Amino acid sequence: MNKPLENLRPRLEVKGLSTSFGTPEGRIQSVADVSFQIPAGQTLALVGESGSGKSVTSLSLMGLHARSARPEVAGEAWFVRRDGQRVNLLNLPESEMRRLRGNEVAMIFQEPMTSLNPVLTVGEQIAESVRLHKGVDRRSALARAREMLDWVEIPAAAQRLGEYPHQLSGGMRQRVMIALAMACEPSLLIADEPTTALDVTIQAQILALMGRLQRQTGMTLLFVTHNLGVVAQYADQVAVMYAGRIVESAPVQDLFGSPSHPYTRGLLACLPGMARRQATAVTAGGRQRLVAIPGQVSSPLAPPPVCAFGPRCSQRQASCEQAIPPLRALSVQRQSRCILSSPEVTS
Repeated sequence: MNKPLENLRPRLEVKGLSTSFGTPEGRIQSVADVSFQIPAGQTLALVGESGSGKSVTSLSLMGLHARSARPEVAGEAWFVRRDGQRVNLLNLPESEMRRLRGNEVAMIFQEPMTSLNPVLTVGEQIAESVRLHKGVDRRSALARAREMLDWVEIPAAAQRLGEYPHQLSGGMRQRVMIALAMACEPSLLIADEPTTALDVTIQAQILALMGRLQRQTGMTLLFVTHNLGVVAQYADQVAVMYAGRIVESAPVQDLFGSPSHPYTRGLLACLPGMARRQATAVTAGGRQRLVAIPGQVSSPLAPPPVCAFGPRCSQRQASCEQAIPPLRALSVQRQSRCILSSPEVTS
């Protein structure tokens, strides 16, 4: 059984992360006042619909926004290095961030075909990272690359070393991405929708592989996804994002068992299994009707100065139109950004 989360030391602690981008129409606030922490060896799932700010959050932590987008990133992201030193990822000089990125902090991107270099063999791409961060020669780095391909269960690993990304299937390319990210044994792995482009069977294999690697290495995982089924099976904690802000965070069993925020309840009600259990809508023929959250997310160019979910919320009240609700603590491990959420009563 996992230890109580409050007793574990955070590997990553994010405080007040905000990210905006410059556009001809003005600055877009993609992420606003995001805070969370991930205990060492645990998995935090960052969930929400497309455009909620999940990927922007992960790229902000890695310092990988394109300069052409004119990003402005504020806040703090405290990371505990292997030697125990605590550093703020958002304030590190680029030279220091390069030494961390791919070494102690790594990322698996959403689409491997656009993330892998098409003109280099997969072996060379993995070996390049090992040579850069571990200071070994080319032969040793290639040996490590082959070891990593074996580790992620790619068949005929010695042959695959000399192949290019286009010669591999989607599942194999994603395994190469995992091998590349894990080659230097990072303490923190950020996985940005790593199974989105894969079929269900390969998706299950990749997720099982990542779970095995995490157990073997003890790494901390930030898992960015919109797949609530994956979240229920693999996460320890969940943070739900809407319109650039975290609206609810809780241990996974608590969130699925008793969601607090109306948006979280709406997301869960969209799941076929959850809809059947809640009996939310039944047609005249007795069939279950899937539930959909009405309306659309507000424009990031003109975010409302009140609850962003208000226009889509069936429980909206006059007090919801007064200000942006704070993220309130409901218990030691639970938070909700809703004035209707009540603190949990403990005996």
